Amino acid sequence: MVYAVFVASLLIPLAGCGKKSLPRAELRAITIEVVNAARRVAGHVSEITIRPEVAASPAGRRAGLAADDIYVSLSDPAQISQLKQAIGAIARRHKLSLTETSTAGVVRFDLSFDESRTHTIHVITPLAARSRPAVVRRARGTPRLAIILDDLGNDRPAADSLLALPFPLTISVLPYLPLSTEVAEEASRRGDEVLLHLPMESESQEAGSEPVELRVGMNAAQVESALAGMLETVPHAAGANNHQGSRATADPALMEALMPALRQRGLFFVDSRTTAATVAYDMAERQGVRAASRKVFLDDTPAREAILAQLELAAADAERNGEAIAIGHPRPATIAALTEGVPRIEARGIKLVFASALVH
Repeated sequence: MVYAVFVASLLIPLAGCGKKSLPRAELRAITIEVVNAARRVAGHVSEITIRPEVAASPAGRRAGLAADDIYVSLSDPAQISQLKQAIGAIARRHKLSLTETSTAGVVRFDLSFDESRTHTIHVITPLAARSRPAVVRRARGTPRLAIILDDLGNDRPAADSLLALPFPLTISVLPYLPLSTEVAEEASRRGDEVLLHLPMESESQEAGSEPVELRVGMNAAQVESALAGMLETVPHAAGANNHQGSRATADPALMEALMPALRQRGLFFVDSRTTAATVAYDMAERQGVRAASRKVFLDDTPAREAILAQLELAAADAERNGEAIAIGHPRPATIAALTEGVPRIEARGIKLVFASALVH
């Protein structure tokens, strides 16, 4: 059976206040053990890529000890349990804690030492294996709605208000903000899904570009480097959706460069559709990246009644088509409208799900 292992060293600080960290040599030795375990489980290797530690912070400061991200593609989903046993044995041998999370098509194992993440193993199943459950879901007839909340990473009280809501939300976090990592970690801890809110070039020069964004004209290596750096600051990201990007998502060359970088990490893409000229969803589909498109913006008009009306549009779209994705922001009016409106649409039989449940 064939699988591919992709290893990317993500430069995130592991040393917290009063916390111990693994020696670099031991961290790398564990990485080799995990890779060898994957080889034994899958039978033989089609490709192994180890990415060098090249990323730096926007200010030019290099991060400290790295945590390794290991991407394992398995040709047979039944092999996941074998790999889990092998990773568990490695964790016990090195006195590491092991946690497991999963989204559609990807199982994630996190290894930690003294509450600091040392390794993340993303186990990716084949596209053919992923497509079968989608057919079953559509046949059930239960309308499903995913709500993505964008622009997290600056305001912790707003994030806490969203995370306290008693239904599944997909939290999309901007990279490089003061609280990006903290909010992503907390969202994951509370059981919500995390996305990278991927900054992209806008047609409008007044839109306010981010310090690091994907821009028209970037080549594949530049896109890969930018994406890797952003993901360092948004842990637990299961996928990405675009922040702004009316120019970027309409550019076929840029989208063609982005999709392989997402695919090899097992990440899905949600096209926020900030322009009618977007080619992002079509390119994702062509490149084998699980993808979906936004149907409704909830809070272009930031008033509770207007947001409730948009939420009703999203619910009606889910009832009509079986599923829908709505996007909003961590504004007081949005939080109030969700608190009031979501229980009503759930009472109608619409199921709130994470974005990963609606990508195909």
